[in-house]
Amino acid sequence: MGKKKGLLERIDAGEAVIHASGYLFEMERRGYLQAGGYVPEVVLEHPEVVEQLTREFARCGADVLLAFTYYGHREKMRLVGKEDLLEPLNREALKIAKKVGDEFPDKLVAGNICNTNIYDPADDEGPVRAIFEEQIGWIKEAGVDLIVGETFGHIGEAKIAAEIAQKAGVPIVIGTVLHGKKNNFRDSERFFVDDLKDLKDSGADVVGLNCHMGPATMLPHLREITEVIRDGRVAGFPVAYRTTPTQPSFGSMRDRDLCCPERLPVEGISFPVALDPFTVTRYEMADFAAKANAVGAKYLGICCGGAPHHVRAMAEALGRKTEASKYSPDMTKHAFYGTDESLKDYNQQYKSQF
Repeated sequence: MGKKKGLLERIDAGEAVIHASGYLFEMERRGYLQAGGYVPEVVLEHPEVVEQLTREFARCGADVLLAFTYYGHREKMRLVGKEDLLEPLNREALKIAKKVGDEFPDKLVAGNICNTNIYDPADDEGPVRAIFEEQIGWIKEAGVDLIVGETFGHIGEAKIAAEIAQKAGVPIVIGTVLHGKKNNFRDSERFFVDDLKDLKDSGADVVGLNCHMGPATMLPHLREITEVIRDGRVAGFPVAYRTTPTQPSFGSMRDRDLCCPERLPVEGISFPVALDPFTVTRYEMADFAAKANAVGAKYLGICCGGAPHHVRAMAEALGRKTEASKYSPDMTKHAFYGTDESLKDYNQQYKSQF
């Protein structure tokens, strides 16, 4: 087998690259991670679970295998009193991603960084810069193919991350966040696309949006970005929730049919652990992938709430057959809805009663 193609080589050739970063919510749903802090201690406590989810994403068509270090930085580890586990956690996460990458040699392996939650444009950048330098140092040592930076609501923080990645000589994808109905970042009054163009011109290899918005509300913004950034190096990996113009961010969604809003961690707000009724189907994610690819965004994927079946649907919408496509839905043998001639009319006629 020849040398695998790198991230930018794929995008510049017009290929879409599929990314899966739904680890945080999926691990919480499976009972391996606590909502609220969202510190990925599962990497050390149950590495086999992280490894298996990474493998599931790979089988379903993800091109990028992500080291699970989202919120695995010094500030988050400080909050839970476990800074001593910071380096072991990061190194183990990278080791897991590389191990699965060895099983799927055509896949790209990525280190992961994210918003620090301590960035303030009026404060000293030193602590933020130190967090990125630390994590990117371990990522560089691991010899991965790229870095994925996620969920930056401040363009200034995103630029620091891009600068440090550029110094390390590792390609970086930067996913940013627009909060609610705003069209600008928290530390800027400019139209967000102008800031993203500057971010790319200053050294980020791929720029775009991730998190907060579901496919329906992210897609229009991707169209705006690709009108300005026309080389395909645009990213879009939405949350797998059905956000709308009236509820554009999953962080403030309210389920008006919920029996007991007082039971929620933040009363009345479905985020983060009562979003189930808003979950998008695999077909909505497939539709997003096809449309985002068509407008020229070539780095596509899932964020919070996404799962392997969403990734498979996206890959298949882009014309790919994955290892897991063997198990894609086929209703022809279903007792009631199937079309196989051997099925009993008795059951098929009864389906009208459903």
